[in-house]
Amino acid sequence: MTEAFSPRKYMRDLRYPFCAGCGLFSLNDAFLKAVHELGHENFSKFCFTSGIGCSSWIPSPYYMADSVHTLHGRSIPPATSIKLVRPDLNVVVFGGDGDIVGIGLSHFIHAARRNTDILVVMGNNMVYGMTGGQVAPTTPFNTRTTTSPYGSFEHPIDAAKLAMAAGAAYSARWTTAHLVELKESFKKALQMQGFRFVEVVTHCPTAYGRRAGFKDIAQMLKHFKENAVTFDQAEKMTPEELETKIVIGELVAKKRTTLVEAVYAMMKGAKENVE
Repeated sequence: MTEAFSPRKYMRDLRYPFCAGCGLFSLNDAFLKAVHELGHENFSKFCFTSGIGCSSWIPSPYYMADSVHTLHGRSIPPATSIKLVRPDLNVVVFGGDGDIVGIGLSHFIHAARRNTDILVVMGNNMVYGMTGGQVAPTTPFNTRTTTSPYGSFEHPIDAAKLAMAAGAAYSARWTTAHLVELKESFKKALQMQGFRFVEVVTHCPTAYGRRAGFKDIAQMLKHFKENAVTFDQAEKMTPEELETKIVIGELVAKKRTTLVEAVYAMMKGAKENVE
């Protein structure tokens, strides 16, 4: 693209409700840059769905696009339906860790199993940020939150590995300290078919950072950088060593029959049998 990038090209003239310094600003910027660099002049070939939570506000009502804002944890079923009816569209789901792998976990697993042809973007701020900072499925072990004042005693879910194990065509994890890699991951995912999952570990200074012991955003981003290891590096580390690490990179990228392909092939076969 020769035209200079501007997020306002794709957004309505509205102000995001995010806290000052929220990592979702960076996540949104990386996604829109990917869309721009792929040559999309607008969102006419896109449809977005989202649930409830901070990350779910990214597309709706802020993108100049068709979008469906759903119940908490229920953003993947309408995305599936939209893709089946309009296979020509890029259907993208935005949600947080509580939305996607908390209350929406079953939908997430089965969409990956079916290889549903959608892209799911999960902003993982490691806490229930919008409702007060409660411990979440992705909260690191022994981290203080409003509901775990002495430290979380649960081990976090590995959403990227879960997506791969369930059958995703693409699964990757990055942080808001790895924005170039994140943008390229978005570009790759948008050009693939099947269930694609991009997890973004994002800094949340308000609900997570101050309780977890970070003094400011810079310290959080430094922590992301210094404690990030690739999936290949993680294979050589013990579970104890990995407890304080953030494993990043591209976990899987493959091609297999999508739900859309399977359904339309079945419909074609049924029609031929009737005729």
